[in-house]
Amino acid sequence: MDQKQITQLPLAGTLIGALIAYLLRPEAPQIGQLPFGVVMTRGADLSGLDEMLIPIAEASFNYTVAGAIIGAIIGTIVFWVMSNKMKK
Repeated sequence: MDQKQITQLPLAGTLIGALIAYLLRPEAPQIGQLPFGVVMTRGADLSGLDEMLIPIAEASFNYTVAGAIIGAIIGTIVFWVMSNKMKK
């Protein structure tokens, strides 16, 4: 793996972490997981009875952001380890 590919590891970690967290997000009772658009807007466009789903949309968004952050941290650690190995 060359230096250019290694520098992409934090970005890859962020995307992978966000994807995994998005797939593992909480489900709404009798509905299942909310659609991507609802999650990314944190349920801001929900109205009427659907407003009951806003806390689930917010939690799903928070899961996705947390997964992205954890993935970025892991990607950065892997980047740091691999770049140190290449210098030796």
